[in-house]
Amino acid sequence: MIAEAKRLDTVKEYYFSRKLKEVRERVANGRPVINLGIGSPDLAPPKGVTDALKDGLEHPGAHQYQSYQGLPELRQSITEFYASHYGTKLDPGTEVLPLMGSKEGIMHISMAFLNPGDEALIPDPGYPTYSSVTALSGGVPRKYILSAEMDWFPDLEALGKEDLSKVKLMWVSYPHMPTGASANREKFTRLIAFAREHNILLINDNPYSFILGGEPLSILSVPGAAGVALELNSLSKTFNMAGWRVGMLVGEGHLLKSVLKVKSNMDSGMFYGVQQGAIAALRCDASWYESQDEIYRLRRRAVQELATALGCTYEADTTGLFVWARLPEGSPDSETSIDLLLEQYDMFVAPGTIFGHQGEGYIRFSLCVPEEKIREALRRVGSDLPFSKSIEKA
Repeated sequence: MIAEAKRLDTVKEYYFSRKLKEVRERVANGRPVINLGIGSPDLAPPKGVTDALKDGLEHPGAHQYQSYQGLPELRQSITEFYASHYGTKLDPGTEVLPLMGSKEGIMHISMAFLNPGDEALIPDPGYPTYSSVTALSGGVPRKYILSAEMDWFPDLEALGKEDLSKVKLMWVSYPHMPTGASANREKFTRLIAFAREHNILLINDNPYSFILGGEPLSILSVPGAAGVALELNSLSKTFNMAGWRVGMLVGEGHLLKSVLKVKSNMDSGMFYGVQQGAIAALRCDASWYESQDEIYRLRRRAVQELATALGCTYEADTTGLFVWARLPEGSPDSETSIDLLLEQYDMFVAPGTIFGHQGEGYIRFSLCVPEEKIREALRRVGSDLPFSKSIEKA
């Protein structure tokens, strides 16, 4: 028996990897499960994206290894995208690094900057990968609390009174996943000042700013961000390209050069046709974003009706692909609650606790499901059976 590496003692198999096995088994056994748990867009990318991919297949160098830093045209497209939508000027030669998905970037950043024992500040609730990657890279995850009372923004005054001498990185994600809370320039300014004061590298994970969000905002557009902040972004949600694995890291050149040292030893560049598709996506006009929001508004309204039927409460106008809902008073814990929903209604939603201890008492609905499926889930629940009563019948 070959023993696994000790670093694996710090992590578990990703929750969705485990839970979706159970969901698939139920479907295989004839259960009509409606999956409202995963933020994987079910809609198609813009037509020009798939056309660009097909055309790219015919390029003479399409099937060769590609640059670790991506095609110059892709970096230029990212630069134009940031200038047009975020009002942020970037140097395509030094301040843009295409990635095979932003999840890859979380690992590369952690490996580039964390030494064993260094701490990374992780939002609770927040994306579970921040903690697992920190631990895998030898760092120490250190949670900071977010709450509805603080509009899901950290209490920087209280945090600044703690011993932060071992903290090297701070992860934030605005618009926030899973709650959908947004930041504004004033909040980003405070985060940047905090990072500068404590010599911390601040990373904003920003894949949701174009979905039901109004005016997109980048942390790099805020004065003072240069040299202390990086930003991850992705085509997965904005352009329905989750399976394509296209992301980007932007920020000051010397910081990206450190990340490139890791990246260039771990992959061999993005497929040429995928890069051409990404270029086409980044050049979409305003009608694309409007068309997607129109679909997601209808879905969000239906999900909110479903949440209400279950006795949950929620913020009405949030950003991103999810509805973050508080369970009704008297409900069991979040994971037990979602198991009851799965058993009673053949409906899978995500328990808030997979995003941290602060997620207890919440569940998360995805908008990546056709409206008719959401309304089917609503019919299963029934308008006169709030979740608090359905527990008694389970």
